[in-house]
Amino acid sequence: MVSAYEVVEIARKTGKIKKGTNETTKAVERNEAKLVVIAQDVQPKEIVQHLPLLCKEKGIPYVEVDSKQKLGNAAGLNVAAASVAIVNPGEAEKLIAELLEKK
Repeated sequence: MVSAYEVVEIARKTGKIKKGTNETTKAVERNEAKLVVIAQDVQPKEIVQHLPLLCKEKGIPYVEVDSKQKLGNAAGLNVAAASVAIVNPGEAEKLIAELLEKK
């Protein structure tokens, strides 16, 4: 089974991702995001609270993961990431489809 972290990592290496909530929000608003990954352990919750609503509004799929630290690592950062938007999935396209089927 493919994890959202793997999908982010592959997309980062072969496509293009936006890291952090500001970048993610912009990517969603501009309809650039193909998939949004949101960490559940973000404090305060308000930081990412708007993303699921915004994604639904724009018809962009999103998944939640348990760890912002792991998400940051998958995005190639040494720090935690509250959210990541996959703009160009690269070789992760099929994996995104798989991930969303299980949702």
